[in-house]
Amino acid sequence: MERTHYNTALSEKNVGEHVTLLGWVSKRRNFGSILFIDLRDRSGIIQILVNDADKVPDIRNEYVIQVKGVVQLKEQANEKLKTGKIEVLAEEIKVINTAKTTPIIIADETDALEDTRLKYRYLDLRRPCMQHYFDIRDQIKITTHKYLHEHNFIEIETPMLCASSPEGAKEYLVPSRVHPGQFYALPQSPQMFKQLLMVGGFERYYQIARCFRDEDLRADRQPDFTQIDIETSFLDQDQFLPIMEGLIKEIFKNTIGYEVKLPLRQMTYKEAMERFGSDKPDTRFGIELHDLKEVFKNTTFEAYKNAEAIKGIAVNSVAHETSRKVIDNLTLEAKKFGLGGLAVLKVENGELTGSFAKFLLKEEIEALFKEFGLQDDDILIMAAGAYNRVSPLLGALRLQYGKQLGLIKPNTYDLLWVIDFPMFERDLETGKMVASHHPFTRPKDEDLHWLDEDPTQMLSYAYDIVINGYEAGGGTLRIYDQNVQKKIFNILGLSDKEVEEKFGYFVDALQYGTPPHGGMAFGLDRLAMILGGTDNIRDVIAFPKNLAAVCPMSGAPTTVTEQQLDDLGIEVKK
Repeated sequence: MERTHYNTALSEKNVGEHVTLLGWVSKRRNFGSILFIDLRDRSGIIQILVNDADKVPDIRNEYVIQVKGVVQLKEQANEKLKTGKIEVLAEEIKVINTAKTTPIIIADETDALEDTRLKYRYLDLRRPCMQHYFDIRDQIKITTHKYLHEHNFIEIETPMLCASSPEGAKEYLVPSRVHPGQFYALPQSPQMFKQLLMVGGFERYYQIARCFRDEDLRADRQPDFTQIDIETSFLDQDQFLPIMEGLIKEIFKNTIGYEVKLPLRQMTYKEAMERFGSDKPDTRFGIELHDLKEVFKNTTFEAYKNAEAIKGIAVNSVAHETSRKVIDNLTLEAKKFGLGGLAVLKVENGELTGSFAKFLLKEEIEALFKEFGLQDDDILIMAAGAYNRVSPLLGALRLQYGKQLGLIKPNTYDLLWVIDFPMFERDLETGKMVASHHPFTRPKDEDLHWLDEDPTQMLSYAYDIVINGYEAGGGTLRIYDQNVQKKIFNILGLSDKEVEEKFGYFVDALQYGTPPHGGMAFGLDRLAMILGGTDNIRDVIAFPKNLAAVCPMSGAPTTVTEQQLDDLGIEVKK
């Protein structure tokens, strides 16, 4: 089908030229004998002027049309459009296909609910802002391929149908028709495969990999997602991270024209949790956590006497709007984190007021004013209890206030590495020892003695790249010593039999000259979300699932026939 230009390829330089355009009718405005049409193609919108409306066919929104005409200057420019200084005077218009009235407004601003947008996703994708998101996503991939090839990486695909292996979240299982009663698992990540590629001698691998995790969804998660997966041999952490910084710098430059300053700063996990209550801190604003154990060392308040952690945050100029209802909601938030409650105090006329104030000693009040630099109309929020509950709670409240009070400047980017993660942590529900990242994470060399003494004291060669409070990627150096790997499995409570069943082929491979290696993965969807300026990961995935893990467009997941189940030897319990 004939087309001479994309819409936004035209400019004042093309005035007087005869052109042929193709696209959708975004809007039509009829002024009697004169008709204006906003024609939209993938590149954007251009105005079509029809001088004799009676001579063109009936045209409605979202009809697909071909326009032949002459480029001319507009009488009055539209600065909002890239093509706002020109228009095409139509000589011939042909309707290629008609369209029903659409159930959503196809424009950046639409009033459709998200489930309606997802049901008619093929229409939602026509919106210019959606096309922009996917241009950014595509540019991330183009940049990644170019940069990594320039740095001697080789792209290798790993299997989609894998053996089941525990990696944190639940797996999606695929029944085997050929082997009844046996199942493949869809990969949560290519973790073991990419390590085996290092054993295989490739030294520098990458792929843009599809991954699958059956976990609770939220705005920045999907059951099937994409990551930029990377692994290298013979590099230590200080050699590997700068290569990854270079990739991120190129991605920012090529997608949004933003110059990332290198090297990125590094913050330990301990510092991040103590100051920001999060291992993915948004450091674009203040409201930092303060440790108050010293302030309350002589407390008479029973709940604070033996608390593992006592911490607080101060929020400026909000006491006047902190009602009883707001305080009750804050207390409910504390209970979600397994804490009995919060102390919420206001500063009024130079004094701390609130139900908790009566439990405070005079010297504690003075110390709190000094610690936080409290002023009238500030509020002070304090929590006490287990460290791994107190810090995350106050970190969540800090983020909530940062957004609510507009403390985060728009169009700003804050990038940093969080390093030195704990090797292990206790499961909050079971109390069992679990790997903070995964069981192949390498302990820091100087902490190896803790393997036989107190594994909870160990730090690891683990690192996350954090952008604007999102974990945009993360990875570790890997264990390459068979004896260390065996000890890690023992600490995690895995028997030799369980290790053989779950990781047998991988453990065998470690015995054949495994090089020191490590890597990481960037969340492609999350990067596209951050760079696109949206806070919803579903905006940057072509056909996503909703929060119930359902595709409103196709209806997936769906039931299947009894014959299909019989072929697989499966019976569904009602």
